[in-house]
Amino acid sequence: MKHLLRVIGIAAFGLVSMVTAAEEKRPVTVDDIMTMRTPGSPAISPDGAWVVYTVRQWESVPGREGDGEGANARREARTHLWRVAIDGAAAASQFTFSDRSETSPAWSPDGTFISFLSTRGGASGEDAPKQQIWLIPASGGEAWKLTDAAESITAYAWSSDSKRIAYTMRDPLPKDDDAKRKRRDDPDVFESDFRYSHLWIVDVAGKKSERLTEGDNYTVTGTPTWSPDGARVAFTGTRTPMTRDGRAEVYVATIAAKAVDRISTNVGPDRSPAWSPDGKLIAWITTPNSQPMTPDGTYPAPVAQGRIALYDVASKQVREAGVGLDGSPDDLMWSPDSTRLYFGAGARVYREAFALDVATGKTTQLTRGQTISLANFTRDGQRAVFTKDSPTEPLEIHVADARFTSPKRLTTTNPQAGAFALGEAEVIRWKSDGLEIEGVLLKPVGYQAGKRYPLLTVIHGGPAGAHTNGYRVAPGDGGQAWAGEGWAVLYPNPRGSTNYGEKFMRANLNDWGGGDYRDIMTGVDAVIARGIADPDKLAVLGWSYGGYMTCWVVSQTSRFKAAMIGAGLTNMVSMHGTNDVPNTTWAYFGGPPSRQTTALFNARSGITFADNVTTPTLILHGANDQRVPIGQPMEFYRALKDRGKTVELVFYPREGHGLTEYYHQLDRLKRQRDWIVKYTLGGDGRKTTTQ
Repeated sequence: MKHLLRVIGIAAFGLVSMVTAAEEKRPVTVDDIMTMRTPGSPAISPDGAWVVYTVRQWESVPGREGDGEGANARREARTHLWRVAIDGAAAASQFTFSDRSETSPAWSPDGTFISFLSTRGGASGEDAPKQQIWLIPASGGEAWKLTDAAESITAYAWSSDSKRIAYTMRDPLPKDDDAKRKRRDDPDVFESDFRYSHLWIVDVAGKKSERLTEGDNYTVTGTPTWSPDGARVAFTGTRTPMTRDGRAEVYVATIAAKAVDRISTNVGPDRSPAWSPDGKLIAWITTPNSQPMTPDGTYPAPVAQGRIALYDVASKQVREAGVGLDGSPDDLMWSPDSTRLYFGAGARVYREAFALDVATGKTTQLTRGQTISLANFTRDGQRAVFTKDSPTEPLEIHVADARFTSPKRLTTTNPQAGAFALGEAEVIRWKSDGLEIEGVLLKPVGYQAGKRYPLLTVIHGGPAGAHTNGYRVAPGDGGQAWAGEGWAVLYPNPRGSTNYGEKFMRANLNDWGGGDYRDIMTGVDAVIARGIADPDKLAVLGWSYGGYMTCWVVSQTSRFKAAMIGAGLTNMVSMHGTNDVPNTTWAYFGGPPSRQTTALFNARSGITFADNVTTPTLILHGANDQRVPIGQPMEFYRALKDRGKTVELVFYPREGHGLTEYYHQLDRLKRQRDWIVKYTLGGDGRKTTTQ
């Protein structure tokens, strides 16, 4: 009955949404952003008839004291499986309905089962069930638990004969250590006492699991890949579980002998192996690293783009492929005949599909002006499934031929979006220090030429990240909500961004706050020069590296009336000594803080110039952030407060480097909106344009 009611509710939701869409369009609100559902992880059935995929949404958690009811109910993000017919004969429908999430769907190669990961079970807290592999008949029915692993399974892959599954699991604590943990006798030795992850093989018919790898030479990460004959499994192994340790190699485990051989030779990280269908090649992504080893045995993080490596299984030789590609590949997928390797890569403000010809090593770009993430092909290689969004359409599941021509949308996960009035997104370019810089300009809803509007500049994280020209109705900056209130929003990709080639990506080495800052400011000037932005109504925000750059901006100029620093780096010396990825700051600043480098660390820290700050600054931060520890916002807050500046610091309990809880995301959207409107426009900010 509960499942039936949920289906009826979904149907009713769709009906209401269609009625809403037929009405006059309206601007996006913050509450609209929190209703958006996210599809992902599409997988095509072996017969090419169906796609199973996930939908993530916020759900109320009833029945617990203090959780609230109705609009005040506690909400958790949950993911369930859906499926849709490729030919459109059957509309999308929900496939799983548990009170826990189901993720990582996959079809057994014979098409009998759909597998997924879930923590189904009634307990919570320390006694909560571990994430296991579950199977459900492809025709529908009750799911059953395949594994009973001691720790949560993080990734898995089917063998080609559908008889076995390889999966990854972290080693459980020894019995005595687990007992000590439960009684709170658990000192944590920093960067020591690691727990490694290893591969296991489970027999589907017998439900018996057997360990395949062990030891402390590596910890298994990512999804394993089977040889077509089922005799071996290739996987990625990192040297330690430390986030800062980028050493990663590709290994092959022979199942019968339980022997493991390292097959990659690069000093930099090698990851994401994919075995060709004919069994002759293994492809993976390799990132060169020519920097010398640090005294602790790790390496500075490589500021370089990934490349494609091909390993000849017979000769055991590795060669680099991808001639003509100046972008970082991902989502490797083989064609059924093993002659081509498909992948995605960022290309300026888009994410495109590419194909590598194995014989020649040359790449061909298949799409133009698209923002997509590849998933997989039908068995005959004639059709591919992927996710795609655009400035006017939310993320959805699509299918296309092997050339990615005429993509067809299979799903409508957010029908309510049809009622949204959206601001127009335009890709713009400007000059900075003789370089061409690119970004996306989101115009206000109802934009009129000749009117000037307040401008919000949103700086991306990374720094090797990039803004793409996609759908901006999502938590974070809430772009279309700003456009709906009469703001223009600039999303610049300054030097140091990815998607523009390796030279551009490395252009901010030893120069954080230098050329990248000038690129952002000249972008603001370009929007003003076009008569769109009001130079007296400027605001800025960013998260992570974007938070660093926002801190830097307000310490260098008084042009912005309001700012929000999210999870931002403010003191680069203390940042290096306390965060979980110091190898990254080592790479960008030429070493750790020392007599030779400390001057640069200080010179490029916003806190050094706290005396200059006049911009009212809101600081938002996760209280459990290890990437940018909480000392960073506290130091800058104290520096501004001691000087009588206008500043507010908000911590979000339990949160790490990004906000994951419903009310925290909602609070961020509302709080930064209120702060920026108050100090940029004054009052309630209703009047946003000027003649």
